[in-house]
Amino acid sequence: MSQTIRLLGSEAGLASASNVGHAKLVRVLNNTGAVQVITQKNAGGTTLATVTLAAAEVAYIAKASTDTLTGAATSLAVSVAYSN
Repeated sequence: MSQTIRLLGSEAGLASASNVGHAKLVRVLNNTGAVQVITQKNAGGTTLATVTLAAAEVAYIAKASTDTLTGAATSLAVSVAYSN
């Protein structure tokens, strides 16, 4: 079964902390041949979680609108919503 997503913005790198347009659901692509760690922090800068993405792996991350994500310039993120 394929999933359908609705794009809510433009894809951008995560080289620096970003709330990805105050997104609550973010599609993240590791667009490199090496593993990358994605870090989620709250608005106060406290680390909430981390995840390691394999080469070319995609993850969907649910977060508060003020939370930030940080990875690398080749970690590409876009705000999305699931579509029925």
